[in-house]
Amino acid sequence: MEMKQSMMMDRENEGGEKEKGEEQSQENGRLMLADGGVAEKGDPKVNSGGGSGGVSNGYPTSTAPSPKEGAGGVPAGALRTLVVQQTSLDQPRETWSKKMDFLLSVIGYAVDLGNVWRFPYICYQNGGGIGFAICIIALYIAFYYNTIMAWALYYLLASFRPTLPWTTCSNPWNTVNCLRYLSTDSNVTWTNTSTSPAEEFYTRQVLQVHLSPGLHQLGSVSWQLALCLLFIFTIVYFSIWKGVKTSGKVVWVTATFPYLVLLVLLVRGATLPGAWRGVVFYLKPDWGKLLSTTVWIDAAAQIFFSLGPGFGVLLAFASYNPFHNNCYKDALLTSSVNCLTSFLSGFVIFTVLGYMAEMRKIGVETVAKDAGPSLLFIIYAEAIANMPAATFFAIIFFLMIIMLGLDSTFAGLEGVITAMLDEFPQLLSRRREWFVLGLVCVCYLGALSTLTYGGAFVVKLFEEYATGPAVITVVFLEVIAVSWFYGTSRFCADVHMMLGFSPGLFWRVCWVAICPIFLLFIIVSFLAFPPEVKLFDYVYPPWTTVLGYCIGVSSFICVPAYMVYHLLTAKGTFKQRLLKGITPVPSGPHSDIIITHAV
Repeated sequence: MEMKQSMMMDRENEGGEKEKGEEQSQENGRLMLADGGVAEKGDPKVNSGGGSGGVSNGYPTSTAPSPKEGAGGVPAGALRTLVVQQTSLDQPRETWSKKMDFLLSVIGYAVDLGNVWRFPYICYQNGGGIGFAICIIALYIAFYYNTIMAWALYYLLASFRPTLPWTTCSNPWNTVNCLRYLSTDSNVTWTNTSTSPAEEFYTRQVLQVHLSPGLHQLGSVSWQLALCLLFIFTIVYFSIWKGVKTSGKVVWVTATFPYLVLLVLLVRGATLPGAWRGVVFYLKPDWGKLLSTTVWIDAAAQIFFSLGPGFGVLLAFASYNPFHNNCYKDALLTSSVNCLTSFLSGFVIFTVLGYMAEMRKIGVETVAKDAGPSLLFIIYAEAIANMPAATFFAIIFFLMIIMLGLDSTFAGLEGVITAMLDEFPQLLSRRREWFVLGLVCVCYLGALSTLTYGGAFVVKLFEEYATGPAVITVVFLEVIAVSWFYGTSRFCADVHMMLGFSPGLFWRVCWVAICPIFLLFIIVSFLAFPPEVKLFDYVYPPWTTVLGYCIGVSSFICVPAYMVYHLLTAKGTFKQRLLKGITPVPSGPHSDIIITHAV
């Protein structure tokens, strides 16, 4: 009833507003909700005009679900009045130049180092204020994720020479234990104390980890890695400083080139002697591992790390789409491409592992037993070095690693940038370039600890605690907020407005029950059985577990902290403040279609 009265008042005042002059009529509009929330006016082509289903000033209307629908329905006494306010502060939201820019950006974000670097390692290991929390997690990832690209850049630069430096034991950084077991010398005998040239190049020349006793004494910053990381962040800045219109063009190269390299490496790996051994190990399941909670935790973390829910990136990218963009089809396409790429990458890596096992005359399961995520920089680098045309394959391989990482960095920082620009538009919207520069500088300074001699220990700590468990917890809170408090019926009605159809019963059951239960199981399992963190010969001391938990909690602690802040600062009785805190408020750039259940 109140909605109809608001619409009638708009129609009555339409003529008066037109008389205020053409300048004001061209200003972008806002919908002011009864609780002070603001919703941006969208595309005037959508339900514009004073016809049926639209308000005369161009704002569309919709039939909202009943307050009783869905868990956490809006109280019967909630206000639903809409007040129209004109403002000249709004700016048109940036959009993608082409649909393929969006798809390649999302695919480039999903298909990243996690597919080539983390997924094969996980298979090998296992036998085959939410908004603020999201931003903090994204920053943590930027602190260590780009360091891996700096390592890859170091390898790339070192590849431009006739003999790759990780193929011989005659370099200044090599020790007496260095043994080139893939040489033609038949008298070479591999022992438990032997180390390969590739391992010593990675640990003693690139990381220089031998100069640090552990996390308690990281040592100095490696100036070579500092310069490599500076170059990486320079590329990142000039790719995203102008927004998605520039980064959308860059991903045409960074998202497609890796596939060409993967295919080349797959063909080369399949022709190596012993490749079949790695393929058998890759495809043969170890059913006993399914009884281990570690397998499920690793699997869940890998899915979240790869597809990217909970990082805010997908929300940021989607916000630049038209309101009626078919996000359902995009999600299916992106997920399918991501899974297929991971599967393909597994063949690329495991064919080489089989080759290495054949050369060493040992089992595949022991080739990279202690290499961990360093699989690429030791085992694969060594395998490439012993191939014909080693320099060529090394260059394209590490160039691929860098491009995979750049895609994810573009996306991760764009998620933070979009969130901050939407939260503080008056302060940052016209200063995007400077804000992006400041953000990149913060990320670079935050990554300095990973560039020290003990930086690899820091990277491992962040990988174990700062991303997987924290992201899973944030997604758990998001699922609870959407399915229980916002309500699945209301959420499905929103999807129907956007796509023209509602999600089926299967999706509703997943949102309400299956996903929360599974995520809670993963969280509890991680807390009950913390991982035993080890890197090379260094076993992390017990105090690092506490430090890791603090890093993980520091991100999603924003959620309960903001809840307490809201309860303390909002007006009304405690019950009114609580109801207001769990009542959805329409807002954002795509609020053309408003569900008016607002307190």
